[in-house]
Amino acid sequence: SEVPTKEQVDTLTAELFERSELPPHVIPLLKSLPKDMHPMTQFAIGLNACQTESKFAKAYAEGVPKTKYHEYVLEDILGVVAKCPEIAATIYRNIYFDGVVNKDTSLDYSGNFCRMLGYDNPGFDELMRLYLCIHTDHEGGNASAHTTHLVGSTLSDPYLSYAAGLNALAGPLHGLANQEVLKWIQDLKHKFDSEGKPVNAETITEFAWETLNAKKVIPGYGHAVLRKTDPRYTCQREFGLKHMPDDELFKVVDTIYQVMPGILKEHGKVANPYPNVDSHSGVLLWHYGFTQFQFYTVLFGVSRAVGGLSQLYWD
Repeated sequence: SEVPTKEQVDTLTAELFERSELPPHVIPLLKSLPKDMHPMTQFAIGLNACQTESKFAKAYAEGVPKTKYHEYVLEDILGVVAKCPEIAATIYRNIYFDGVVNKDTSLDYSGNFCRMLGYDNPGFDELMRLYLCIHTDHEGGNASAHTTHLVGSTLSDPYLSYAAGLNALAGPLHGLANQEVLKWIQDLKHKFDSEGKPVNAETITEFAWETLNAKKVIPGYGHAVLRKTDPRYTCQREFGLKHMPDDELFKVVDTIYQVMPGILKEHGKVANPYPNVDSHSGVLLWHYGFTQFQFYTVLFGVSRAVGGLSQLYWD
């Protein structure tokens, strides 16, 4: 694989910004949705509504030959990847703030997305670059990428196909897991604080066994495919060590990492006792003040478009 040049990256960024405008009916539709509707439900609705832009659907209706399908599919894929950040940011600003979305297309894809969300912090821009890269896809067999392929195999266009993928990602055993992990870590910390206990290897070991003996799972550990520490976890850990080594929640995650694999091996009922991508991402976002954890899966969804739809193109 080749690493693209700066010029190639800049060309793609400009191309995506050119394609990013939402159809005029989409923002009024998003504004009309109830504030308590889950952000992932709103995301799927917003992307489905953009399907009026599908070049593949139009070409198919006009009888384009099969040998040309891939050209129109690629047009749509670029459209979806370009439009997802503004759909996501509009939902975020509507639910939690004033509904105003400010763009800055002099920046990269991540920087502009952060400004649309309302964040202006170089550290957060860098975290979002990392987040958007590592959540794209890992092997194509995960539920959201698989759903995107499956729906795409019927010749539903990429807008419809990826909206279906988003609905798979919204499940607690898939993308919603990062929200579940953060809640578990915060519950752990809150419990220890209220009992006057320190957060250390010993107390976390005790808490983990309580969780397992109550027949509950340790969120963020184990993975359907991976059989070692998720490399996406490792690069988030390195980011944390570099940018927020003294953050309290980061320290908790780090301590959990030191003891949890050993506990799960001893427990013996887990195929993979190592952490996955979800066991870290929420804590890093929280550090920068991005505390609306119900929205975390939407960030995952913006990223996964790149991976799931690239695979759809090759299919």
